[in-house]
Amino acid sequence: MSLTAADVAEIMRLVEQSSFDELTLEIDGMKLTLRRGAGGQLVNGADADAPVERPVSVPVTPTVPARVSAPAAAADPNVKDVPAPLLGTFYRAPKPGAAPFVEVGATVEEDTVVGIIEVMKLMNTVRAGVRGTVAEILARDGTLVEYGETLLRVRKKG
Repeated sequence: MSLTAADVAEIMRLVEQSSFDELTLEIDGMKLTLRRGAGGQLVNGADADAPVERPVSVPVTPTVPARVSAPAAAADPNVKDVPAPLLGTFYRAPKPGAAPFVEVGATVEEDTVVGIIEVMKLMNTVRAGVRGTVAEILARDGTLVEYGETLLRVRKKG
């Protein structure tokens, strides 16, 4: 049995809602440790196929994002934020050196891939979720994004 990014997100949600200060879960040689107030330090093993020998520490308390999104979308009802569906590393392109999925001014549909979020060596596509034109890209390539953080903004068509 292995954990998916969705499993980890659900475990984090459950721990947030519980009275626990720490949870350690070990499955097939992988150890996941969640601590309240851990400071967001992420520790990974060097080899994806090797068992993780050190715990992975993920904060479970709400924190202020390093990049605070400007309230421009709230002021304009025609602009929709595209949030990060989970915590992880955001990539704008399918691989290093490749062209980004979208740029400012690009037309997107609901199912257009606008980026990838990597969690525990799993790549998760991020879709626009709205039809329109990319108005602003807030998340930088290769940076850690938090669940719900605004990645980009789309001016709705119509």
